[in-house]
Amino acid sequence: MRYDLDQVPTPIAYKLLAATVVPRPIAWVVTRGAQGVNAAPYSFFNVMGSAPPTVALGLLADPERGFKDSAANILETGEFVVNLVPERLVEAMNLTAADAPRGVDELALAGLATLPSQHIAPPRIAESPVAFECRTLSSVVTGPCQTVVIGRVLAVHIEDRYLLDPDRAWVDTDALDLVARSYGSDYIRSHDTFKLDRPTWAGLKAEGKV
Repeated sequence: MRYDLDQVPTPIAYKLLAATVVPRPIAWVVTRGAQGVNAAPYSFFNVMGSAPPTVALGLLADPERGFKDSAANILETGEFVVNLVPERLVEAMNLTAADAPRGVDELALAGLATLPSQHIAPPRIAESPVAFECRTLSSVVTGPCQTVVIGRVLAVHIEDRYLLDPDRAWVDTDALDLVARSYGSDYIRSHDTFKLDRPTWAGLKAEGKV
């Protein structure tokens, strides 16, 4: 079956993309705007490079209500914190995804404490094991209701107990217990992993494979 996405309704295109591009890491984003602090999760998110360190966020707007507070704050101020989500915080994260009225502090709604950032105004979520302080490098309007934001990561906060060797930045990834989005109401745990070494051309030649 082939779907030509310029010939199908937007909800069909969304289903095809969101149901197949899995797992998707969750950016639990905290922003600060004129009405205070806001938080919301985004699963159109990933790391885009390390020199400079960058992340990308896909911001989607409701056709009638427009962007939620968090997305609007990013576009207005250019500052945001990406917090990562361990399984023990999924219920709190889910609360911050509610369609709350404008001006509602989702962090207060979910009973979450914060810590100050070092380089930007928005705080980070105290219980999150990893947080990235970000400032917008650029944004691209890709449609009437969607914008992609590229952010430069200014600082990474990692809870000490998850660092195996701080000097070498060896992180105990499995212990972070992070979750990712699947489709609909489904989430994916990060523990079911396997190892696969990347081949080298010299190794392939030695094995007679090329």
